[in-house]
Amino acid sequence: MSLTQILLIILTVAAVVAVVFLVRLFIQLRRTAAEAEKTLVEARALAKSLHELDLSVKARVEDVGETLKASRKAAVAISEVSTLVAAKIMPAPAKYLPYILPVARFVFQQMKKRKEKEKSNEQ
Repeated sequence: MSLTQILLIILTVAAVVAVVFLVRLFIQLRRTAAEAEKTLVEARALAKSLHELDLSVKARVEDVGETLKASRKAAVAISEVSTLVAAKIMPAPAKYLPYILPVARFVFQQMKKRKEKEKSNEQ
């Protein structure tokens, strides 16, 4: 065998190995691309869900803001009425009622919540 034939055989084997390697590489790239496409579809679905959740949370926050405004107005009105009643109708010690009543209401609400929590923990 001549040197050129040996080189030709070596080059042929190298070419076959390179082609096999490239074919396996392309197959792997195709699989990876398919998986990436699936992941992208899932990511888009998650982004859409997250956007919908964001809109829902914003709507709820706006509702809570309106509720807080209404509660603030009611608290101011109650305070004004209780101050008027305490100043005009009730005796002097009763002037502290506008301060005591909201605190007492808060304490009773906390006690009620605690009892409800204890009931739910028992069940």
